[in-house]
Amino acid sequence: MKRLRLAVQLLFTIVTNGYMYGFLTGKIYRGGLKYVCVPGLNCYSCPGAVAACPIGALQSLLNQRGFQIPFAALGFFFLFGSLLGRFVCGWLCPFGLVQDLLHKIPIFKKKKNLPCHHILKYGKYAVLILLVCVGSMFLFGGFAKVPAFCKYLCPSGTLFGAIPLLSTNEALRGQAGGLFLWKLGILIGVALLSVKVYRPFCQYLCPLGAIYGWFNRFSLVQIQWEKDLCVSCMACEKACPVDLSLQEISQSPECIRCGKCVDACPQKCLHFCVTRTNATKS
Repeated sequence: MKRLRLAVQLLFTIVTNGYMYGFLTGKIYRGGLKYVCVPGLNCYSCPGAVAACPIGALQSLLNQRGFQIPFAALGFFFLFGSLLGRFVCGWLCPFGLVQDLLHKIPIFKKKKNLPCHHILKYGKYAVLILLVCVGSMFLFGGFAKVPAFCKYLCPSGTLFGAIPLLSTNEALRGQAGGLFLWKLGILIGVALLSVKVYRPFCQYLCPLGAIYGWFNRFSLVQIQWEKDLCVSCMACEKACPVDLSLQEISQSPECIRCGKCVDACPQKCLHFCVTRTNATKS
């Protein structure tokens, strides 16, 4: 399962950022596919990105003059949320892959979460409400509304968008200022923290994870617990990178369906499925 997941993560990242001409020239792909969103956090401004980021698309719709309900973005979230939930985070998000790889670096004593995790985990909902929604509708730069999350926080945009563009575009480098240094600092902070703590951005700041987490209880893809086979060895809980109990696996908004619990179970009483049966209920 571990190798399969890594292969899927790498393949999805390569396919969705496969516009090599953009990396060579420092220009963003602006073809028809940019009107389509990918499910993970994948920056629109990445020179290799062939499609749009769903959080960026939501902010773009909220940035329009006058208030309009962003039906297209909401429909996209409902589709992928109801099908996959946070499976998207565990298997299809490029910035999730970056954090996974950083966490594999064999330095520091690894931790599953930060102190006060039970409070900090709500940070991603605050980011969703205050930056993605309220910020995008009410913050202004000149005469235009500001995509607040993308502009002031998103480390994925800095890594996949700003850095490649600045490295190949001299004109843009001349315009880089304090805002870029601020976001670079956020990226460096998240990267360093990722070496020690498992996916800190996903756990505490990602608005996309906040949205998909709402769908975890009833999404089509689930991790099923065959209670009759369970011997309560708790190997699954020890393996869970976000420190969930057996009853919370697949149900909690924090579960990213990474499959580590499935691999760890000696009785094979945990497995991926496309429906949830009564066997999973405690």
